Amino acid sequence: MIEDKTRFLKSKDKQALKFVVSLLFFYLIFSQANLFMNSVTSYDGKYYMPWFAENFNYIQWLRTAIILPSVSIIKVFGFYPIHNNSDILIVDGPYMRINYSCLGLGVMSFLLAFVLAYPAKAISKIKIFILGLLWIYILNVLRISILGVLMSFFTSQRQNFKYHHEVFNIFVYICIFFLLYFWIKRNSNRELHNS
Repeated sequence: MIEDKTRFLKSKDKQALKFVVSLLFFYLIFSQANLFMNSVTSYDGKYYMPWFAENFNYIQWLRTAIILPSVSIIKVFGFYPIHNNSDILIVDGPYMRINYSCLGLGVMSFLLAFVLAYPAKAISKIKIFILGLLWIYILNVLRISILGVLMSFFTSQRQNFKYHHEVFNIFVYICIFFLLYFWIKRNSNRELHNS
């Protein structure tokens, strides 16, 4: 009886260790790959390659996918935003540069690493990854929009918005942790019912 319990605990310890090692491995791979691609696709990047910048610049695609709806939302509030590939300028309002660090690729890397490392069925992993990506994307668009609107309304308080990036990251990670918590709980309940 005691030997069975010990064997069971050792197998669970091995599973947990495998999960943590896989999570760290995948996160490092994805986050470093994104940083490398940023360097490859940025004109002033260390490893700039024009062909990749023109044909495989998913970082700029994501930036554009965040800027365009943010500009539309800002317009709804009566402001006149002007934008280009990486900036939003609100007439008589703030100038916002959407940098690499504003895109949420670090959070997306963590989400993908977690989903791949966690032992669950492939279809469940795909669903939670897509849901998580959409959630991160929507929160990011809302952040840029809200920031633009608030900094336009409260022009004298712009200096108080300098930590928006850190606050946003904390908020998004909390949201992702809740999402993953309920996903794990749901998968664990299914395993219990199936066994």
